[in-house]
Amino acid sequence: MTAPTRAGRGRESGDSRRVIPLRWPAVVSVTVVGVVGLFAFLWPFVVPAEVAVAHGNDAPWFFAVLIALLAVVCLAEVTAGRLDAKTVAVLGVAAAAGGAMRLLSAGTAGLEPMFFVVIVAGRVLGPGVGFVSGALAVTTGALLTGGVGPWLPFQMICAGGIGLGAGLLPVAAGGRAERWVVAAYALVTGLVYGLFMNLWFWPFLGANAPTGMGFVPGAPVSENLAHYGLFYLATSLGWDLPRGVLNAALVVVAGPALLRVFRRASRRAAFDAPVTFEPGRERLRR
Repeated sequence: MTAPTRAGRGRESGDSRRVIPLRWPAVVSVTVVGVVGLFAFLWPFVVPAEVAVAHGNDAPWFFAVLIALLAVVCLAEVTAGRLDAKTVAVLGVAAAAGGAMRLLSAGTAGLEPMFFVVIVAGRVLGPGVGFVSGALAVTTGALLTGGVGPWLPFQMICAGGIGLGAGLLPVAAGGRAERWVVAAYALVTGLVYGLFMNLWFWPFLGANAPTGMGFVPGAPVSENLAHYGLFYLATSLGWDLPRGVLNAALVVVAGPALLRVFRRASRRAAFDAPVTFEPGRERLRR
């Protein structure tokens, strides 16, 4: 008889190797999503005035494009063999947990503990799965809270980017330094999330924008950047700072425990461990 064994059992929780590395098909897909997503946010600063006026209202059409590209990322992971049943199970747990945590606050006063789960999942499971888990967590939360709208694909891109970045943090796992680096990342991304998310609607405020804070088609990039900077400081920073502080505090207090949980689950699932067979010993007949 033969007995199956799995390589990599008993890996220490401090192993810095990513559980599910990002392979080239997913790298290409995530890069395309990132480029399209950045253009969807930054177009007011890069397109000519006539294009901004004539096609500014076409931005919601990015919804279908972004959803399709996110599906391509998942497909790339599947075809590369990275999303098997065990990975999908852990991914589903991370997305459900993130969506449930969003249900607790639904962004009240900017408090969104969902990103705590997204960051930890990306940190442990790797950038590719972190990107998908962030996008799915936002979608789950939107379905639970009735927050489905033209802003959803932009939220998916931002949350996916946060999970992706967590998986790429250049710090050794398992030490005290990891906790503080991840906490600092949670604080910064809490601010960056709002900085980008405002851009999905800011160009369309028109006369509703505060004086000196609105988008001006055809104005120099420096002028529109200055207007948007004032708009962010006046209307968004007070919401984004609590988000960042809350998630950083959660990383400091509960992060080590959740990191251990994810790492223990990944070791038991033995992601990316090849199955080998050893010849059994024949029993001597007497």
